[in-house]
Amino acid sequence: MSGQRIGYVRVSTLDQNDQRQLEGQALDRVFADKASGRDANRPELAELLRFSRDGDTVVVHSMDRLARNLDDLRSLVRTLTSKGVRVEFAKEHLVFTGEDSPMANLLLSVMGAFAEFERSLIGERQREGIALAKQRGAYKGRKRTLSPEQVAELARQSAAGIPKSELARQYGLSRETVYQYLRRHTGGATKQPAPSVTAGPAAS
Repeated sequence: MSGQRIGYVRVSTLDQNDQRQLEGQALDRVFADKASGRDANRPELAELLRFSRDGDTVVVHSMDRLARNLDDLRSLVRTLTSKGVRVEFAKEHLVFTGEDSPMANLLLSVMGAFAEFERSLIGERQREGIALAKQRGAYKGRKRTLSPEQVAELARQSAAGIPKSELARQYGLSRETVYQYLRRHTGGATKQPAPSVTAGPAAS
């Protein structure tokens, strides 16, 4: 007995029409997610993975509708084909069956190589960006945020007379950030110290 033909559709939150992706395809069931391409939370895709059985065929309009990136694509294709599920991509005219087809193995290997290449480029760009920012003195690292309990403790220590510079070092913050936390905690009552002014000689 032949398996079912199962469609998978992903539309963005801005695109309300999910019918045209698999228009003309004879399908027994369709799973449809409404999520962005970067969204990892796709309940209908998870349900499709649970529902599909040996002998079924999963039909998707295009590769970018199924996966968030190349690594995700390769993993999903292998997960489905390892269960004996055939995967069809209509736009690319590609079919994966899990058989030891040299072409299928080559395509999956190429996709994996591209995924690794993509990660390497992203990592390199991030490192270069951080290095350039450090040269300009603009890189401060990730800003630290305090929990409400830490803010309350910060305010208590400040009220006890601990210098703001010491609090900044203790909590890994800049002095300005310490003042911002204290102002929010006290409703704007905290003031930064005014700059000292050296008085000149009194006029005669």
